[in-house]
Amino acid sequence: MLIGSYSPSLVVISLFVAILASYTALDLAGRIATATGSAVYVWMTGGALAMGVGVWSMHFIGMLALRLPFALGFDLGITALSLLIAVLSSGFALWLVSQPRLPAWQLAFGALIMGAGISSMHYTGMAAMRMTPGIDYDPTLFGASLVIAVVASGAALWIAFNLRRNTPYVRLARGGAAVVMGIAIVGMHYTGMAAAQFDDNSFCGAALSGLSGKGLDYLVLVTTLGVLIIALLTSLLDARLEARTAVLADSLTQANQELTHLALHDMLTGLPNRMLLADRIQQAIQAVNEQGGCFALMFIDLDGFKPVNDAFGHHMGDQLLRDVGLRLREDLRSQDTLARIGGDEFVLLVQLTQPDDAMGLAERQVGLIHRAFKIAEHELKISASIGIALFPGNGSTPEELLMNADAAMYHAKGMGKNGYSFFDVSMNTNARKQLQLLQDLRNALEHEQLRLYYQPKFDAASGLPVGAEALLRWEHPQQGLLLPAAFIELAEKTGLIIPIGEWVLNEACRQMRVWYAQGYEDWRMAVNLSALQFCHAGLVNSVAAALDCHQLPANSLTLEITETTAMSDADASIAVLQQLSDMGVDLSIDDFGTGYSSLMYLKRLPANELKIDRGFVRDLERDSDDAAIVSAIVALGQALGLRIVAEGVETDAQQSFLTRLGCNALQGYLLGHPLPADDFMADIQRGEAAVAPDKSCE
Repeated sequence: MLIGSYSPSLVVISLFVAILASYTALDLAGRIATATGSAVYVWMTGGALAMGVGVWSMHFIGMLALRLPFALGFDLGITALSLLIAVLSSGFALWLVSQPRLPAWQLAFGALIMGAGISSMHYTGMAAMRMTPGIDYDPTLFGASLVIAVVASGAALWIAFNLRRNTPYVRLARGGAAVVMGIAIVGMHYTGMAAAQFDDNSFCGAALSGLSGKGLDYLVLVTTLGVLIIALLTSLLDARLEARTAVLADSLTQANQELTHLALHDMLTGLPNRMLLADRIQQAIQAVNEQGGCFALMFIDLDGFKPVNDAFGHHMGDQLLRDVGLRLREDLRSQDTLARIGGDEFVLLVQLTQPDDAMGLAERQVGLIHRAFKIAEHELKISASIGIALFPGNGSTPEELLMNADAAMYHAKGMGKNGYSFFDVSMNTNARKQLQLLQDLRNALEHEQLRLYYQPKFDAASGLPVGAEALLRWEHPQQGLLLPAAFIELAEKTGLIIPIGEWVLNEACRQMRVWYAQGYEDWRMAVNLSALQFCHAGLVNSVAAALDCHQLPANSLTLEITETTAMSDADASIAVLQQLSDMGVDLSIDDFGTGYSSLMYLKRLPANELKIDRGFVRDLERDSDDAAIVSAIVALGQALGLRIVAEGVETDAQQSFLTRLGCNALQGYLLGHPLPADDFMADIQRGEAAVAPDKSCE
């Protein structure tokens, strides 16, 4: 029998190829496991081709490593068949390890199929030499090669199945496993080769017409390495791309979650907002309809929050709202919902065992809010008015329940605040009226329903007119002429006071320009600013634009702000008032004496005028305390170099007293009622005509 030898370099190369093919197979198994849709079949087809070529190449290079004393060749058709067997066996292996589970019986069956495939590939490749006489195989070594093929296949399948997921250090584990698998595959091949026995008179029938061994080893090696490296790089790049995509997907998911949270929660308190509350109410309605039971919707409005916000600033007000939210949650269960739906309004959705339980819960909530809040060294006291709507009974939709709870809350406020009230059908009328009034108010500007009336101001000493105060009226299409008391609070609550205030400012400046052109150049037009308007960032620009638009000197305009508004955030107020003063606008502190002024701040305010509140003027003749207060205000104003204006003058005695004290200007029904511009001027001109003859007689 002929004894062959082996090329050491090709043996080493075959081992390297086996290890590389094993690693590629393990990596591709991981790609298939994470792929979805049609990508699974693409990776499985490509993987079967790459793995099959790699395993076949290892065996083919191993056969090329064999050295016999005669020329060797390989039949092209049989060699191609062995390659096809390798590809099909690899495809079967990749399909098997891509299954969700790999029980022991399935692993054993797969090992037999794959082992048979690899053995068939090997011995088909040996048959491609077409030896004459044929190759004899040692039964023991032949059987050993088959056993090694099956065992190696089983181990490879088990390893590939368990290393297909991306876990920490998985690439290191795959590298170690690839070395073990490569050695096992090489061991099977060279055991099969050792089983081959060649007769002394043997010759290779494929040497003349088949593939020649000269240089074929390098061609196969380069081709195989190219296929394996391309497959491996593609897998690695795709894995990296998938990892980046996964990171981006996670980031996008997190961003969507954050956006969803922001869309459904109040930014200040972190509580659910109106949108999320409506959804929770709808769920509660459905649960009661399906399972029975009941729930209460409690509309909670804070009493006294606005004065706190005005007096201490928005920062303190925001902190107070956060603390209110925390305190209200103290008494809640996980199935209850507390939401903030705007401003100082909270809504509590609470599941009840029976409707009467709502009373005790409302009492506890009122008590919680009534306890003092400690914020930044200040002890703040507020209260709450709560309106309660029950389901079933007080509405069938979230909107209706909220509206009815809101109506009950307003009823609680009307009953004296710091309490609660259950909804009653009679409350709906007022609620609907408020809702309709708000809708009408939104249309009032667009439909030019707002009017300005003008009340004259007179010099206290001479009795001559010195200007007017612009007073807002609403010509409602159904209700007629409405005074500010009927709608200003609603306008401030909804923010409509800002556009309404800008309209008042522009219209007053327009009218003042008309009078200015008529010769009343020493008059001043007084315009009231609401607290919300004064805090608005665009106030200074709005005033400047109105003066510029109507070509009006700045000192023809007097802006009146209440003492409480000016003192709410004195430093910020001083900054705004200083900008207005720098423009030349006159500034008046309205309702002086009714707030809680600091004289230190008062003397820093760039004001030109103090306006005595009508409440002190009204009882001058009967209340000595009011007379003393008015005297003190006049003395204070004179000491600070301010003009003193008294409003609400309705009797001769009041006029005489205020004139003697030294007031600069007077205003009130005794001297003139608020009138439209034309009627106002008609009254002024009648007064001027009445004074003219007296002057001529002099």
